[in-house]
Amino acid sequence: MTGTVLFDLFGVIARHQSMAGKDRLARTAGVPAPAFWDAYWALRPPYDRGDVTGPGYWQQVADSLSTRFDDQRIAELVDADIASWSAVDETMVALVEDLAAAGRRIALLSNIPEELAAHYEEHHPWLRHFPIRAFSCRIGHAKPGSDAYRWCQNALHTEPDRILFVDDRQDNIRAAEATGMHGHLFTTPARLREALVQWDSAPTRS
Repeated sequence: MTGTVLFDLFGVIARHQSMAGKDRLARTAGVPAPAFWDAYWALRPPYDRGDVTGPGYWQQVADSLSTRFDDQRIAELVDADIASWSAVDETMVALVEDLAAAGRRIALLSNIPEELAAHYEEHHPWLRHFPIRAFSCRIGHAKPGSDAYRWCQNALHTEPDRILFVDDRQDNIRAAEATGMHGHLFTTPARLREALVQWDSAPTRS
């Protein structure tokens, strides 16, 4: 039986932050880059889970850096953050569209804040191929927490051993496998296509 493919977004379909995007963010913040990135990542999980808004997150970043961002600076940081994560891999978009056209059941699980999720929904029509979009900011759970994977299993009404989770981070793959899913560590679109062929030819899952 053909299983459901559960995709990560960033590092699989969408690209990680570009150097230009990262430079723009640090310049906009106006603080030394090493300290900026320490604060950016340390405070990110609650933002990804939807526990705080974009302005609230950036105020926390400012507080941790002993500085102040006014409303205009915060709006610029939100925009720069979105821009830094906005590039996609067109080869992977084509793969997603091929799977959807073939009737494959696909879903999405991503650690993503609300502002970025809304941007993707507005600017990337291929998201319509994912009837289940488990954005961390809307489900209240983030990878690699087990509740993020279990949320997907419940939303898909699918046993975990009938789900292939595709992510570019080994810790996220291990966490998915710990809930009973199968995992594929993403490296290239070609290797993913090969893995899907093997997945389809495997014995029927109970």
